[in-house]
Amino acid sequence: MDTTPLPVLYVWSKLSALRWEDAWQERFYGMPRVSPVLTTLPGGKTVRVEVYCERQVDAEKIQKEFGGSLRTLKPQNWAAPAAQRLKPVVVRDRLIIAHDEATRAAQQAAHPQRIVLLVPGEMAFGTGDHATTSTCLRLMVDYAAAQRSPWSVLDMGCGTGILALAAAKLGAASVSGFDYDPAAVRISKKNATLNGVRGVKFTCEDMTTWEVKEPCDLVLANIFYDVLTLSFGKIAAATKPGGRVVVSGILHSQAEGCLAAGRAAGLVFAEPIRRGKWVTAWATRP
Repeated sequence: MDTTPLPVLYVWSKLSALRWEDAWQERFYGMPRVSPVLTTLPGGKTVRVEVYCERQVDAEKIQKEFGGSLRTLKPQNWAAPAAQRLKPVVVRDRLIIAHDEATRAAQQAAHPQRIVLLVPGEMAFGTGDHATTSTCLRLMVDYAAAQRSPWSVLDMGCGTGILALAAAKLGAASVSGFDYDPAAVRISKKNATLNGVRGVKFTCEDMTTWEVKEPCDLVLANIFYDVLTLSFGKIAAATKPGGRVVVSGILHSQAEGCLAAGRAAGLVFAEPIRRGKWVTAWATRP
């Protein structure tokens, strides 16, 4: 029986005009240890912004910057209700992302020829339902289907480990990932164990100080656009000549400048893929 104490969550909330919805989403997207929830209120002119924080200090920092109110939620298993709200993510006819054991078992029974990956809803980014993650997964499924020789993968900003673990399940011979948030690395390792994936190396690294060790065939970077913009030199260096890069986490309004930085680093981009307000892009290192 698991006797691990359940976590307290600290919730910051504020009402805002609907026109600022994109700005709020961009502000909190991908932040470690926090989960933003935006709800449009009846009438369609106001949005309730709530941010669920693991640490009280994070919630207080948000309140100090933006005002609003704080409340504490008593401990319970937050991952379980989150998983119940999330539907399985189907990627082509090859991969399914489930968020709880029962769903994984049901999906595997219904689709025995497909890979079913279990990624519980936790406080790290990447459950497969966000447009950025699902598009990265789709591009990786297509890439894997075209490979006829061993291929290697690097996941920059691994979050829950979903992209790295999917790559391993899809047949990558060598997979590694890193994140600057120790909690994300811990969750990635936990998810590797849940899925019986061995040999994937997850480490805690800061992109600003991380150094390229061995270039890979496929490099994935679903991270902040500003970090991408500053790091395209490292992303290109981490990619083998002739290798592929997938970048995401970019709002459409940011895409032109962000991808221009990638081109300046020597990457050649295909036409970006837009899903709603988000952009994902393929690139090749010549």
